[in-house]
Amino acid sequence: MKVRTSIEQALDGIEDGATIMVGGFGLVGIPEKLILGLRDKGVKNLTVISNNCGVDDFGLGILLQNRQIRKMVSSYVGENKEFERQFLCGELEVELVPQGTLAERIRAGGAGIPAFYTPAGVGTPLAEGREVRSFNGKEYLLETGLVADFSLVKAWKGDRSGNLLYNKTSRNFNPMMAAAGKTTIVEVEDIVDIGEIDPAQVHTPGIYVQRVIRCDNYEKRIERRTVRRCEGG
Repeated sequence: MKVRTSIEQALDGIEDGATIMVGGFGLVGIPEKLILGLRDKGVKNLTVISNNCGVDDFGLGILLQNRQIRKMVSSYVGENKEFERQFLCGELEVELVPQGTLAERIRAGGAGIPAFYTPAGVGTPLAEGREVRSFNGKEYLLETGLVADFSLVKAWKGDRSGNLLYNKTSRNFNPMMAAAGKTTIVEVEDIVDIGEIDPAQVHTPGIYVQRVIRCDNYEKRIERRTVRRCEGG
């Protein structure tokens, strides 16, 4: 059975020093209940692969505040002041990756592709000391695929076999991370019986998923709120 009845059961086996992929883009589609469970579990020295590190008091920022993250592999980290402080003080190791490259590294890892060439990063500090090859007169940088000990994923709906549906933009990094984790743990808003999800509509097949847990009471925060005055106001 893939369905778990508690966050503790879902996160069983995650230990100090684990490499973890965490889905989401900004604060959209993040597995916020599993992140809170990691905080309560207290595991440390984590390497976290995620598009960003949340904000100071929400998402992965909670683990950062709790000093549970040793290294971040990310493409965008600009919304977290504690992230900046830890990095500048040498308390946090950071590997910055162009966003498209990060997505492809994760996709490649999930597909069993160990490495690929991309033009992104050629001629920049990212390419220093790394392999660059020319194809058809254009230079490309070698990038390696990414896999993780565990992938923490957020989906809208799942069945008891782990087949998943994502809600609109929360699809983001979640499907590719689901494929790239040795153990994939998914929190969903609704669990349905096998057969209730049209096979033609499945976003992530259950073959990639080891554990599913239903969660509720989501905050659905806005990462950065911007407003403007009403015309004539």
